[in-house]
Parts: sequence; structure tokens; C-alpha cells
Amino acid sequence: MAAIDMKNIVKKYGDGFPAVNDVSIDVQDGEFMILVGPSGCGKSTLLRMIVGLEDITSGDMMIGEKRVNDLAPRDRNLSMVFQNYALYPHLTVYENIAFPLRLAKTPDAEVDEKVRAASKTLELDEHLERKPGNLSGGQRQRVAMGRAIVRDADAFLFDEPLSNLDAKLRGQMRSEIARLQKRLGITTVYVTHDQTEAMTLGDRVAVLKRGVLQQLATPRELYENPGNLFVAGFIGSPPMNFLPATVEGTSVKLPFGSVDIPADKAEKVQDKGLLIAGIRPGDFEDASVVDADRTGSTFRAKVDVVEWLGNEAYAYLPFEAPPEVQAQLQQLERDLDGESLRTQLVVGLDGTSRVAAGDDAEIWVNTKKIHLFDPQTGENLTVDKERAGRLESRALNSV
Repeated sequence: MAAIDMKNIVKKYGDGFPAVNDVSIDVQDGEFMILVGPSGCGKSTLLRMIVGLEDITSGDMMIGEKRVNDLAPRDRNLSMVFQNYALYPHLTVYENIAFPLRLAKTPDAEVDEKVRAASKTLELDEHLERKPGNLSGGQRQRVAMGRAIVRDADAFLFDEPLSNLDAKLRGQMRSEIARLQKRLGITTVYVTHDQTEAMTLGDRVAVLKRGVLQQLATPRELYENPGNLFVAGFIGSPPMNFLPATVEGTSVKLPFGSVDIPADKAEKVQDKGLLIAGIRPGDFEDASVVDADRTGSTFRAKVDVVEWLGNEAYAYLPFEAPPEVQAQLQQLERDLDGESLRTQLVVGLDGTSRVAAGDDAEIWVNTKKIHLFDPQTGENLTVDKERAGRLESRALNSV
């Protein structure tokens, strides 16, 4: 095993476009690191530079204590699992798993021992004599993982390995990959555009946008302390609500009325003028079902639509936003590959709530969880920087 240290990595193509722009990420020995972001953010390019399939324009790629910029892929001792599995259709499962060992001229007895150990780990014993074309998508992905395991590599690299599977299989394979990585304790870098995979798999997550690292932190830190509008909008499902806001004293004025916020947050944004408030749907509730001892504020608003899902419900409350906020949200939608950030408040409700469409409902909000963003730069002005992991100042100015 080995740590992977990316120092000021830049990748420019012939037209000078920086697909990866001055990215520094330290992947610790045995860590499960996620690279996440929308299409075109540079995450797969960065992974290909780690393995040696893409040249590095500038910066240092370190594996262990060794600079590997000029090493061929075969000399880096890394195992990569591709999105399309990259299996040989004419070979059996056994021979697909054994392929890297055959290339290395490993003795037959050792090949058999390693293939069968990997097969047992991945529950492929009954499929060893079958061809890939006769396997399901999940089984083929396990074969690709088996081929990576037998190499005794310093690190695993995964390039969106679950994107071709259906939703049920993705959930199963996420669990299998997480268990396998913990059991082997091997350094792993995993690329995905799916924020659910990022949140459930990674020890830490690097969020990228347009080739620039936005924030590097644990999944919980990204969710609770997003460094800017982009990270806040990308992490979490349903997405965070964004509303126009102005702060007066310790109150923040929202389209539905004013609510009190903690004094330490109010102090950070005094005299800032128009801001964007970010509140996650789960930080609201029907006031009638909230315990009396829970701190927060309430407001009244007319409910447009309610979606009841059994154990929970979502209420939708439309509002108007000024042009400055609309422009920033429209740009954010483009950055997020068109995910809708319509001017409506999405409120999470307990499944026992009786709020219905058309009601003038009293809504409770956890004011400790309100974030306030600069509408020009996108920077989170109220982020707890001690808990937010690594924030990139260039990234905040590039939103």
C-alpha cells in the first residue's frame, strides 16, 4: 500500500484549456478518497494522470515517496477498474481474473491460489468457467474487481464503476466495494458523479468544478459545512434550498418572514446587504409536531404541493427572488448539469404531519443550520472553518 500525493497538478490540452487546474490532494495510506463533480469537472482526467494514462502538464504526482510523473502505467503498480469493465469476452472468468498474473509470468500454482482467493472474496466461485457475456452487470463488475485484487497493487483506482448498473445493483455494489476496501485496507481513489456514492463510500471527498478543487473534507463536513454555493448545491438530496436574505441584528429576513439566527452567525454578515440563505429541506418541520424544547424559529406560509412518502413528506412553497439571486442560481444550475433550483422552498415534514396543499401552515426551521452565502462570489460567509476541511480560496472566487 502507499499514499498518493498530488501537488499542484495541472493538465492543459493543445488549445490551452486547463482540464485540471492546480489541484493538490493528499490521499493517505489506506484511505478511501472520492473524486466527485459534474461532467467535465476533471475528475476522470485526474484519475488517469494518477495511473499514467494522461501526461501531467505541471505539478508532481507522488506515490509513496516516489515521483512518478515520467513512469509508464505498468511501472506504477496500480490496479484500475473501468466504467465498462474492460473484460476479455473470449476468456473465462478465471482467466480474466488471472490475466495480470499471466502477464507477470507468475507461477501457475500462485495464480490459482490468488484467483481462487479473490473469487471466494467476491462470491464468484460458481462462475469461474463462464464467459463475461453470460454474466449480469454486477457479476461482471465483480470480475473486474477480482482482476484488480490479485495484483497486490499499491492502490485501487475506480473510474465510475457503477454507472452502468441499475439502481438496485448500484446499492448492492456500493456495499460490496465498501466492505472489500475496509477488509483489504488498501489506498483507493474512486471517481463518481453520483453524490450518493460519494457520501456513502468515502473517508474523504474532493469536490471538483471546472478543473478546480472546491472543498476537501469528510462527507459529514461537506454536508454540514459546505464552503460555497456549488458544494452546497451538489451535496445533498433533495438539494439545499437557496433564498434571498437580508440580516438585521440577529434576524434574517426571508421571503416568508423573519427568523432569528445565532448571534455568532449574525456577526459575520452584518452590513453585507443582500445575501443568499441556504437551508436543507431536513432542517424544516411542521411546527405542530416539533417538541417544545427544540430551539428554532417558526413562520407561516401557504403550501402549494405536498408529496407524502409514508415515513416522510415534502411540502413545496413558491417564492419570488430578486434578479441578483436568480442570476446566481441560474449559473449554479448550469454548473450542476442543469439540476433544477427553482424558486420554491422544499420543506421536509414528518410522515405524521397533516399539512396539506393549500394550507396556511406554520413551519419550524432549525436556525442553527442556516448558511449565508455571498451572492457575488458564492462564498459561505457563516461556514465553520475548523470543521469544513480544506477550502480553496481560488474556488470560492470561481463560482
